[in-house]
Amino acid sequence: MNQFTRRVLFFLFFFSGFASLVYQVVWTRMAFASFGIITPVLSVVLSVFMLGLALGSWAGGRFIAAFVKKTGLSAAVFYGGAELLIGLGAFAVPKLFVISEHLLLPTGQMDSFSYLACSALALAVSIFPWCVCMGTTFPFMMSYVREVDARNTESFSFLYLANVLGAMSGTFCTAVLFVENLGFNHTLWVAAAANFTIAFISACLAWEQQPQKKSPEVGAEARVEAPAPAGNSQAGLVRLILFSTGFIAMAMEVVWSRAFAVVLKTQVYSFALVVFTYLGATFFGSLVYRRDLRRGRVISKGTLFSALAITAFLPVLANDPRMLSEKFWIGSIDPASALILLGSICPFCGLLGYLTPGLIDEYAAGQPRRAGQAYAINVLGCILGPLVGCYLLLPWVSERCALILLALPFIAFWLALCRSQSWLRRVSFGSVVAAMLVGTNYFSEDFEDALFKQTENTVVRRDYMASVISFGSNKEDKWLLVNGIGMTKLTPITKFIAHLPLVLHQGQPKSMLIICFGMGTTYRSALSWDIDTTVVELVPSVTKAFGFYHANAEEVVNNPNGHIIIDDGRRYLSRCGKKFDIIAVDPPPPVEAAGSSLLFSTDFYTLAKQHLNTNGIVQMWFPGGEALITQAVIRSTHESFPYVRGFPSVDGSGIHLITSMTPIEPLGPAELAARLPAAAKKDLMEWSDSQDVTAYLARVITNEFSLPSTLNLDPNVQVTDDRPYNEYFLLRRMKN
Repeated sequence: MNQFTRRVLFFLFFFSGFASLVYQVVWTRMAFASFGIITPVLSVVLSVFMLGLALGSWAGGRFIAAFVKKTGLSAAVFYGGAELLIGLGAFAVPKLFVISEHLLLPTGQMDSFSYLACSALALAVSIFPWCVCMGTTFPFMMSYVREVDARNTESFSFLYLANVLGAMSGTFCTAVLFVENLGFNHTLWVAAAANFTIAFISACLAWEQQPQKKSPEVGAEARVEAPAPAGNSQAGLVRLILFSTGFIAMAMEVVWSRAFAVVLKTQVYSFALVVFTYLGATFFGSLVYRRDLRRGRVISKGTLFSALAITAFLPVLANDPRMLSEKFWIGSIDPASALILLGSICPFCGLLGYLTPGLIDEYAAGQPRRAGQAYAINVLGCILGPLVGCYLLLPWVSERCALILLALPFIAFWLALCRSQSWLRRVSFGSVVAAMLVGTNYFSEDFEDALFKQTENTVVRRDYMASVISFGSNKEDKWLLVNGIGMTKLTPITKFIAHLPLVLHQGQPKSMLIICFGMGTTYRSALSWDIDTTVVELVPSVTKAFGFYHANAEEVVNNPNGHIIIDDGRRYLSRCGKKFDIIAVDPPPPVEAAGSSLLFSTDFYTLAKQHLNTNGIVQMWFPGGEALITQAVIRSTHESFPYVRGFPSVDGSGIHLITSMTPIEPLGPAELAARLPAAAKKDLMEWSDSQDVTAYLARVITNEFSLPSTLNLDPNVQVTDDRPYNEYFLLRRMKN
């Protein structure tokens, strides 16, 4: 294979990997809008994605030779056809998501078995065919390489290197460049353009190859026997290692995401940083493997597992709060602490990047069929790893314990492979591994350990969605943390989220929907009006922490007017079929996360308006932040409702946006106070030093501000599902 052809193939697989990661990132985010922002949806998307890759890899390797023989076409034709189909998926998947969303509405709450099973099926129908096509690309292109260079036995690692570099670039460009400037749908168009370009170039390669197939010289070269693949005994070990490393690596990625959240926060850039670092280290490891391959000095499996058995523990040690800057506790990402955590996964990922392509090269020896099998086995592990991490490990043990358990198989592999090492090397590696085990188990700490030391009253609850921490002894210092992120504290603001829209409602309100449970304060306040009250919460353990914050929680839970639903707020609105007098929304922090985007968007307001009774009110709480985000959130409400009023919070931080399709009476504090039932007055004044209800309401009502004066001159400064202005902000902040 000449140098020009090598460069073309590298180019093709670079952009193939680039487009694949664009699809994975954007489709996952779109799935959140259609199916809910919950861990099961993320797990299903990743599993379906990986299952498609596995099946496509296996089937592509199994049948490509027959396709070529029966049609007489070059394998490059089939590779180009696969890329063409993948590009069509950019236009088909968003439409399939919308159709699936409507079909799933009757299936019940989001944590129900029926919903999870049906959503898995719907997601599979939506993205599985395109993922199968992605999986076929490796064996199809390897078959083409055999056409032009029958002696090539390392084509997988060459293509893998280009693919990983492309995937890393796709992750970066999607998070930093494309979505902020183009939105989700147009970002998919960019990926589709890459696929179509690849298909065209592949057709050109096939056209050039056809005359060469008739050449006697090329035919003679094709008859030269390539080196044999790994024998049966070694092949079994290679398959086991490929499955295990895929399983452990992806399970660890799930645990890292939760364990590092307190430092990296929950912004989209945090997830992109983890994926970019993972892929970057993998690329570097693959690059080193290709260099060693050319030099004929590939590192042995025993030595690699010696290093893996050590480096797997590094993220546990790095996540110790004593190792990090104290600034990681603040609301934004602390660069120094983030660098420590991301750096801790690099050696481990780099070693896997060296090991995986080397194992597949050894197993396949350039044969597309065996390469497809090996890659499928590795991807099968990648499917099961996140499911085990999410549903079996994290609901029962801490992130630190989960990472330690996942690291243990590497020790077992090292013990099985270390016999070829010298006695001195075995003792040296064994001593370091033992030190890592002892250090991570008995001397390292995590975020939860630090909280237990600092506060006397700390309770941790875990489920498939999150680790929920409640701590504090007095009203003033009680906090709710979800995956280490501060959600809320006991504050009168959450009482006003219920009472303010209820007193402003024209008529006698009879029903209220609250999206986001938090500490349960808003739910508790709404029930003081003796009205039918429904609250929707994503994380089951958050609702179970209710009693930590309120002494009468059991009484409130047993109130016949109250209903606690575990679901995504948007999805519940879509499926419930009910209408409400009040819909109160308290988006989870930070405002830059997807959980807030999908509640601040004009698309959400379109849905909410369909579930409002006459004179109904939607109350949106916005905690404040960047001026442009504030303007975008206000414009979303202003564009969606003819009547919008804005009030600062009772303590001056954040704003209440009161919106309606009908006029909202401009009543004074005294008139509004007269509307409060006796139980509601008592609840509102529970944490106030004074008992003057009128004066207390006046602190909010008399400070109303003019919304039109806050709007940005640019009408694009608003939040939509396609362009979540609050969620993607890096470029504009770099300009300012």
